[in-house]
Amino acid sequence: MATHPEATTDAADSVRRRDFIYVATGAFAGVGAATVAWPFINQMNPSADVRALATVEVDLSAIQPGQAIKTIWQSKPVFVRNLTAAEQTAARKVPLSDLRDPQTLDERTKADHHNWLITLGVCTHLGCVPLGAAEGENKGDYGGYFCPCHGSHYDTAGRIRRGPAPTNLVVPAYAFKTPTLIEIG
Repeated sequence: MATHPEATTDAADSVRRRDFIYVATGAFAGVGAATVAWPFINQMNPSADVRALATVEVDLSAIQPGQAIKTIWQSKPVFVRNLTAAEQTAARKVPLSDLRDPQTLDERTKADHHNWLITLGVCTHLGCVPLGAAEGENKGDYGGYFCPCHGSHYDTAGRIRRGPAPTNLVVPAYAFKTPTLIEIG
């Protein structure tokens, strides 16, 4: 039995057409699924107001040595403190063996900006907001911050010195954009 050459060509064309239809159908279904899924995926992204709070800029030019301000970043208080030369010297003299969470002042500040201490204003014990230099006077036994809820005392470098708090006040990620402007976050 001899095969007709035209029959072989028709069968090959039929297979190629069928493959094309399968690939085109799969691609169409994939694009359709992505089009339907995108709104559901996109709604999980942070909203514009949340993205706006991801970073905050703070102008340091009005903060004199020995003063501090309290600002808000990601709904948390942040203490920005301009340490005096005497406060820096006193913080550097504290032996690390006296500290529960040993960190030097230089580890907690940026190079060439050791007078600027930026910390979250959240006690590391139970999340209270300590009192301190942002209120215009030093609080606690070490001239830094004091959490009245449970009695945690922090020094001028935001290091825990006495009380139940397990660690120092947290230093958030920040960078100097200019000598008098920082960006937190």
